[in-house]
Amino acid sequence: MVARPRPTTRRIELGHELRILRRRAGLTLEEAVKGLPFSETKLQRVETGLQDLRNAGDLRKLLARYGIDDEEAVDKLVEIQRTASRQDWWTPYMVAPMAPAMPRFLGVESSAQAIRAFHPTCVLGLFQTEAYARALHESAKPIEEFTTEFIDTAVAIRMARKERLVSADDPVKLWAILYEPALRYIVGDERVMRDQYEEIARLASLDNVTVQILPQSVRGYLSLSDFTLLDLGASLPAAVQVDFAGASMSLTDKPREIGRFTRMFEALTRSALPSEATPEFLQQLTRGIST
Repeated sequence: MVARPRPTTRRIELGHELRILRRRAGLTLEEAVKGLPFSETKLQRVETGLQDLRNAGDLRKLLARYGIDDEEAVDKLVEIQRTASRQDWWTPYMVAPMAPAMPRFLGVESSAQAIRAFHPTCVLGLFQTEAYARALHESAKPIEEFTTEFIDTAVAIRMARKERLVSADDPVKLWAILYEPALRYIVGDERVMRDQYEEIARLASLDNVTVQILPQSVRGYLSLSDFTLLDLGASLPAAVQVDFAGASMSLTDKPREIGRFTRMFEALTRSALPSEATPEFLQQLTRGIST
């Protein structure tokens, strides 16, 4: 499988470097953009990886303001800027509206080296079969007023996201905790659920995937919201994504939030069953739905 281009990672990398250089120069955002052809808001978005500096000339002017005159260092950042301006893999799917934070999340997720996730209400998106994902969206269609085009796009994106789990080229490491009530919640029909249990078991057998199940009878800590911790490697800040009511989501790399959700995940792992118990638990669910 050909490795996907990862412009979002390059945008985050460039923004991270620019933020460090600006702070070393002792400049505020306002001071950094004074007299330059872009705004303080744009530079802030660039530093957080939400936007790229498409003009290499603007980047060179910014670096000069930061006192960076080493041509090799400048050329390296210009090359990052050039690749950051390319389209992400999911861009062709953008024919339907989605949550504002979703495009950046897709880019960060596709670049993550390791993912830790918890979902208390339904099967984690990275594990969903096409039939389960479609049935989930169809059930919400009358309430959310989803169009058929939106559902087709959402399901296609969800299936494309799973590819990194089974990729022969640098598969992402995933550690997921699934809540028992979410697994017992019937989406579609019994056949959809049987196939979904089989898919989770198949993915859980991969060397790069760890699956723990949190029993409904748990007496320890329980998070009421789902979240995903994304590790981009030692040179880039980690990120955490959280879903909220109303189909909105938050994505942040603030160290305090990363620490809080890391502690939440660790608490959940202590309450969950060991990963070795997952296959048998899924078999029990399958037998239960067949009766």
